[in-house]
Formats: sequence, C-alpha cells, structure tokens
Amino acid sequence: MAAETRNRKIADAIQRELSELIRLELRDPRVAMVTLTDVEVSRDNAHAKVFFTALGTDAQVLSCQHGLQSAAGFLRSQLAHRLPIRTVPQLHFEVDVSIARGAHLSRLIDDAIEDDRKHPPGVEAV
Repeated sequence: MAAETRNRKIADAIQRELSELIRLELRDPRVAMVTLTDVEVSRDNAHAKVFFTALGTDAQVLSCQHGLQSAAGFLRSQLAHRLPIRTVPQLHFEVDVSIARGAHLSRLIDDAIEDDRKHPPGVEAV
C-alpha cells in the first residue's frame, strides 16, 4: 500500500512539473494547447505513461504526440533537476481518449432524449 501511495505522489509530481515545462520551456511548434490528464508510473519507476489531450484535428494531435515524444529526453533531464527522486522514468506520451469518448456518449444521450421528446413512447405516428 505504501508503494502505491509513493508511486501516486511521484506521478502527481511528474504531471505537475511536466505541465509547467511544456508550457514554459518547450518550443516545438507541434506541441500546442496540450493538457496533461494523468500520469501512470510503473512499480519500479522505470517508465511513466503520460496521458494528454490536445486541441485540433486527429493529424494535429498525432503531430503533437510525436513532438512530445521527441522532446521526452529533454523533459526527462529537466525532471531530474526538479524532482528529488533517484530514478526519473522514461516518458511515454499517449493520447487520452476518455474525454472524447465521454463527449461522444453525452451526444448520443442528448440525441436519444431529443428523439424521445419528438416521438414519445406509446404514441404511434400516423
């Protein structure tokens, strides 16, 4: 249990510091309008999955992911200076699809409610 708490604290610290580094230090034009949504650190702190969302088309989001991945070494070295941990994990950036999935489900629910308003159950169209 203590290891899980420690990993969560490390993940939170990585997310906080990476957000600031990306916003203030990263100059890659592909990386714009990025929000880090979560970080998952492996048990041995060797790897960290960094989940993000970005505004734009699918191609722009993919380009942003490539930009983040190409800056992973720089970001990791900056984290080594900022965080008091022995091992700074390798960073792996992944697009967070949960927000888009939630928005899609919300649209489907709204459409179903609107359809029920137009065609109430039990009333047949003539």
